[in-house]
Amino acid sequence: MSWMAWTPPTAIFFGVIALVLITFTILAIKYPETPRVGILRIETTRGDRLFITLLGSAFINLIWLGLNAGPQPYALLVCLVYAAAVFRWV
Repeated sequence: MSWMAWTPPTAIFFGVIALVLITFTILAIKYPETPRVGILRIETTRGDRLFITLLGSAFINLIWLGLNAGPQPYALLVCLVYAAAVFRWV
């Protein structure tokens, strides 16, 4: 795949996403869950909350870059807090 710039951070990113998807698939098989209603007032499952977290984290990182709010690793901390909130209350 020489057409894509596979830098170490890019490979790590896609590797982590793949591991998360595999983990959530295994969790869904071993521990099926019933949807729950959170603060959004919609039924969500683990997979739905993961999607909301990934989408929100992408926007957090884009806004962080656009506003030049500081070093990018700090955006990761914001994303982790956001992910914890989504999995807790959504």
